[in-house]
Amino acid sequence: MIYNDFQDLKLSALGFGTMRFPTIDGDDARVDEPATQEMVDYAMSHGVNYYDTAWGYHGGNSEPVIGRCLKKYPREQFYLASKFPGYDLSNMDKVEEIFEKQLEKCQVDYFDFYLFHNVCEMNIDEYLDESHGIYAYLMKQKENGRIRHLGFSAHGALPVMRRFLEKYGKDMEFCQLQINYLDWTFQNAKEKVELLEEYGIPVWVMEPLRGGRLASLKPEEAARLTALRPEESVPAWAFRFLQSLHQVCVTLSGMSDLQQMKENIAIYEEARPLNGEEMNTLLDVADGMTRNITVPCTACHYCVSHCPQGLPIPELLNVYNEHRFTGGGFIPAMYVSTLPEEKRPGSCLGCGSCEAVCPQQIHISEAMADFAARLKG
Repeated sequence: MIYNDFQDLKLSALGFGTMRFPTIDGDDARVDEPATQEMVDYAMSHGVNYYDTAWGYHGGNSEPVIGRCLKKYPREQFYLASKFPGYDLSNMDKVEEIFEKQLEKCQVDYFDFYLFHNVCEMNIDEYLDESHGIYAYLMKQKENGRIRHLGFSAHGALPVMRRFLEKYGKDMEFCQLQINYLDWTFQNAKEKVELLEEYGIPVWVMEPLRGGRLASLKPEEAARLTALRPEESVPAWAFRFLQSLHQVCVTLSGMSDLQQMKENIAIYEEARPLNGEEMNTLLDVADGMTRNITVPCTACHYCVSHCPQGLPIPELLNVYNEHRFTGGGFIPAMYVSTLPEEKRPGSCLGCGSCEAVCPQQIHISEAMADFAARLKG
């Protein structure tokens, strides 16, 4: 197992994400605990020492399951992370109640790592509102040793991350981001990593395979990679990409069966970062995945000043692209839900004023109509 230095710790470069445990009869809330225990035992015996859980995973059952599975091991042999569930705004005034319950569910006295969960457009104002007491309480738990390291995870856009960091960045020790070779440009992961680097904050990776999308490629895409590394599997390329980023400390993989775990751990027996040609080829493959199904908005904002409705067109087109690529997903709907009704895609008048000044000649009104229809569907 490869290990990376984080302050005075050595963390396994591959961490076990517990959002996709094996389940019974496909029911996400019913975790197959014997199968999970087998996976945890294999991970522990092969050097994985980082385990990431959260309040809402598996309908609230991830924390107690991982707590029971790790209970057989000495506490100093593993690092456990959990998160405050700020993705649900009804939790904002319950930080103490939730934190105490999380320790109980995980059967531990402290969390090695704890995060503000899913900083995004939907909750940034509430996270920055100190009347909820979240920041103060978590800092107090850190002072008391019940949180060893405090950080945050983010699905929000760059401006949201910047707001969070401007207020709390001095106290954030790590950040968990969705990073993979597709999202390096598609979801501006590169710019987010660069922002974190300004604050000296190391990166934890989630969704390295983008929910499994990068575990298999079209034959012509895979052939381009195989020509460069015949011995490397398609999923391995996603992990080798992350091994090439010096900012990345821990990569979390939500492995759902023992075979996946064995394959991923084998990849992390050694670091094999990509060379220049390999990196360029991989990013070109990623670009090809989105080229024909997304609109080429460059966020110049010319359109915004000509929209009689004042719609945030570049931001809407960005999440529209995400919706088209994923066939849905939670990010587009989450972002649109934060907007007033009059700023949503369905409010587009179809007047064409924006299109008259668009350098990319995007049919914006058609995109807005399609986006509104997709959200309703």
